[in-house]
Order: sequence, then C-alpha cells, then structure tokens
Amino acid sequence: MTMTHLPKSDATPASRSASPADLRRWRQYLADERAEAAVYRDLAGRRTGEEREILLALAEAETRHEQHWLDKLGDKAGKPRRGSLRTRFVGFLARHFGSVFVLALAQRAEARSPYAGDAHATATMAADEQIHEEIVRALATRGRNRLSGSFRAAVFGANDGLVSNLSLVMGISASGASNAVVLLSGVAGLLAGALSMGAGEYVSVRSQRELLEASTPNEDAHARLPHLNGDANELALLYRARGMAEDEANAKAVETLQSPHEKPIVTSPEHDKHEAVGTGLGAATSSFLFFASGAILPVLPYLFGLEGITALVVAGIIVGLALLTTGAIVALLSGGAPLKMALRQLTIGYGAATVTYLLGMLFGTSTA
Repeated sequence: MTMTHLPKSDATPASRSASPADLRRWRQYLADERAEAAVYRDLAGRRTGEEREILLALAEAETRHEQHWLDKLGDKAGKPRRGSLRTRFVGFLARHFGSVFVLALAQRAEARSPYAGDAHATATMAADEQIHEEIVRALATRGRNRLSGSFRAAVFGANDGLVSNLSLVMGISASGASNAVVLLSGVAGLLAGALSMGAGEYVSVRSQRELLEASTPNEDAHARLPHLNGDANELALLYRARGMAEDEANAKAVETLQSPHEKPIVTSPEHDKHEAVGTGLGAATSSFLFFASGAILPVLPYLFGLEGITALVVAGIIVGLALLTTGAIVALLSGGAPLKMALRQLTIGYGAATVTYLLGMLFGTSTA
C-alpha cells in the first residue's frame, strides 16, 4: 500500500488557520517558555545536588512546552521574541543573585500560567504548570527555612521602628511643638523602642535557652546502662516518659540493655525539633540595631535642620519608600504578592501615623 504524503505547506495546519491574534499569543508563549527555561537553568547553576537536578528537570519541561508552540507555529514562528518584562526581570535576578526571592517570583509566574484557559494549550501543559508551581513553592520554602532568624528579625524590627517613630514624630509635630522638641522626642522614641526591643529579645532568648537546657537529657546517663538491673524496668519507664507505648518501651529497653555500649539512649523527639537559638546578648544587640535602623529614618529631616510641614513631608516620603521595601521583602519571604503587600504595609504605616497626627492636633488645640 502506497502512503500519501501531505504537502509541506499542510504540515502545520494550526498556523495556517490561526488568526493574527492567535499567532501573536503563541509567539509570546514561546518566548516566555524559553525565558522560564533559562531562569531555571540559571538557578540550577547556583545549586548543587538534588535542587540542581530538580531545577534542570523544570527547565527541560519548559523546553517541551516550547516545542509545542514551535510545532503549532511552524514556519510562522518568526524571529525569536523577548519574554515578558516580568519574566525577563526574574531572569536577571536568577543570573545575578539566584536567591529565595527569585524562587518566590518564579512561583508566582507559574501560578499565572494562562494554559488552563487556552484551548490551544494541552491539558497536560496546564497540569504541568500547576505542578511546577508546587515544585517551585517547595524549593522556595526550603530557602525560606534556611534564612536565618536574624534576617527576618531585621525586616520586622526595622518595620516596627519605621511605623512607631513616624507616628511619634507626626503626633508631636502636629501638637505645635518646636522643631527641637520634635527632634528630641524622635531620638527618645528611637532609644526607648530599640532598648525595649533589645531587652525583650534578650529575655526571650535566654528563657528559651534555659528551657532547652532543662529539657536536654543528661549524657552521663548512657554510661550507667551496663549497671542497670535487667530484671527491673527503669529504662522502660524512661522510654514511656518520652512518649512510647508500654509494649514498645519494654521492647526498646530489652534491645538497649542487650548492647548497652552500642545503643545510645536517644533524645526525645520533642528535643530533636528544637533549633539553635543563639545567645541572648547577640539577639538583643541585633534587635536594638534593627529597630534603630528603621526608627532613625523619620528623624533624619529634623537632624538636617528641616522644620514644620516640610520636615513632615520629607519624613513621610522616606518612611513610605522604606515601608514599600520591607513590605515587598516580607511578601517574597512569605510567597505573597510583592506589590499588594508593599501597599498594605504602606497603608498600615501611614494609617497609624495619620491617627497620631490627628490626635496631636486635637491635644495641641485643646491645650492652647
């Protein structure tokens, strides 16, 4: 039987019957898939082991999606286009930083995939993109967990300083106080808040360390195992106290006593979950500096001699930019929308400052 070969012009029926709008959309999909694959390859270049393998596999999957659009476009693929501005920005960050923030942005990019609502994309591609979102979310979560507590404390501590001291400065200024009084109040607020944060963090960390020390098993107990009475149940009681069922505890005690030099008395699962908490003095110093770094910003205009409404406006602009920055950072750490959370942070900060400003005006008028 002789097979009939289709003419070459019919080899890509999708592109032949597609509308100009379809072709433009497919070309953009093609460009975005190429850009996303490049992002994953760049991220993989900064990773090792399992994470590198996962990222390279994601890049390969995006390449398969790229081939789908190439097949549909055929000879109408045209010159290679650039990916969307958002994708190119993520790519730039991946090439130069390769941090958890890039993974958080990549996660949001996967979540915005239009394939589920596009008849020209396959159901497999739409499913792939949804699973990719979860894969990147898991990788981003690993990165977030690796971030030190000090970094998170820096963001939240600075934000506390920004909001509290801006509110204080605006309230005092609205009351009609002189520039010197506003400046003095701002510096006092900075010191009081920073010292309070530092003292609170010191007490918190010291208390946590003392709790961990009280919960840590005595390592010398292991040396006493060979001298235990094998017919008694003291070791079984220990395992039961650590949460084992009675039968399991008895079996574990027998197993341990049979090889006392090889079977260490394991620590309790609850204890294993605790992480290192650092020193109280280090945590206190960090909290002091983090809060002070934010609280100094509303005071800067007054330190440079600005007065009245001019000083307030400049302070508001400086703090507003800082609030937008901390909000975006918090969003990237938590996997939220950077713009949304930045604006939320700004709204909360300005809201608190507005309330204290109005109260300052009220009390200033009533005492005049």
